[in-house]
Amino acid sequence: MNRREALKRTGLLFGATALSASSITGALHAQSQSATPGSALKNFTAVEADTLRAVVDRILPRTDTPGALDVGVPEYIDVMYGEYMTPEEKEKLKHGVVQTNGDSRVAYGARFADLDGEQQDAVLKELAESNPSHMRQFRDLALTGYFTSERVMKNVLNYDFIPGVWQGCVDVSKVGNKVWAH
Repeated sequence: MNRREALKRTGLLFGATALSASSITGALHAQSQSATPGSALKNFTAVEADTLRAVVDRILPRTDTPGALDVGVPEYIDVMYGEYMTPEEKEKLKHGVVQTNGDSRVAYGARFADLDGEQQDAVLKELAESNPSHMRQFRDLALTGYFTSERVMKNVLNYDFIPGVWQGCVDVSKVGNKVWAH
């Protein structure tokens, strides 16, 4: 399966993902408040920001479509953290970032952001097995930030700013092989 097919399938499943109330509220507002991709994160230390950027880049790397870093997913997560997450969600995210970096230091003697791709994948796989809720939170935030970004909605998904007739079941091959975003 190629990346584009994976994104289509993820987009179809995206609506079925269980999101917290703060995630839904934040997704509606955080994209418009996100800083330019690559700008400094306000709610994370430099090491935490580097780790967060590396994690979302492993989840959604750039291929023939933009990656998480290209569309500002870390900046989106920073806004979510600063304005929309509950204290419990914030604590869980910080702990996940710290644990990811700590696990990489134990396994490879280096920060997560300094590891090569295979080593990062191994650390994330271990995190998914040892603490799946942290990996789920990373994944959910990355996917929400990615699929609600303007660039992805307009260039990866079919985005219809003024939607026409609702068609509940459409064969994607009949609509240019893209999932629709309304």
